[in-house]
Amino acid sequence: MYYHYGYYMDPTYILVLIGLVLTLLASGMVNSTYAKYERIRSSAGMTGADVARRILLNAGITDVQVVHTHGRLTDNYNPSKRTVFLSDATYNSTSVAAIGVAAHECGHAVQHDVGYVPLQIRSALVPVATIGSHAGIPLIILGVLMSYNQTLITIGIWAFSLAVLFQLVTLPVEFNASRRALVMLDEQRILDPAELKGSRSVLRAAAMTYVAAAAASILQLLRLVLIFGGGRRRD
Repeated sequence: MYYHYGYYMDPTYILVLIGLVLTLLASGMVNSTYAKYERIRSSAGMTGADVARRILLNAGITDVQVVHTHGRLTDNYNPSKRTVFLSDATYNSTSVAAIGVAAHECGHAVQHDVGYVPLQIRSALVPVATIGSHAGIPLIILGVLMSYNQTLITIGIWAFSLAVLFQLVTLPVEFNASRRALVMLDEQRILDPAELKGSRSVLRAAAMTYVAAAAASILQLLRLVLIFGGGRRRD
């Protein structure tokens, strides 16, 4: 039998709060770290777009475009479009932070070019993870409203699990892209050692946002399993 908790008395809410705190801390860390190194201009004077094009060319990748996109820290690599999108804060900036971010996105392009397996797995998971993230919780709620229909609830939990799996697979992809970025920046002498240290700090802080997101998702999944995974109806 399920124990009944009031809205503010359910002890599993602590899992949600922990996930929220981790996410906020990671977000604050990346914003403060980026702001710090955004003020430091690279001695090479290259913009994020310049660096991206140079890295891609040196990697022998000639079919990937470098395109400006609006926003701040909205940088991404789209494998289906073979395009590196650099945000307002990166595209025309010569800062150590911008160069690190641009190189990171090129790291994803290199992963795609060499057939990096975790990236392939993540790409394959995108459709089911999208469905899971959008349908998981609604299915659980629907199951609860339908007199605790355990079949719907279980399907909802499994659907949400797919979104969690996507978050986990994302971690090695992001860490590897950052490692590739730092190696390329060093080997191509785009940044000097002190500047490279700054870019490393920015990329490390950015990676922590993915770690926090994965941890928050796992905690949310654990909470759902604790509440609904027993297969018994709440009295």
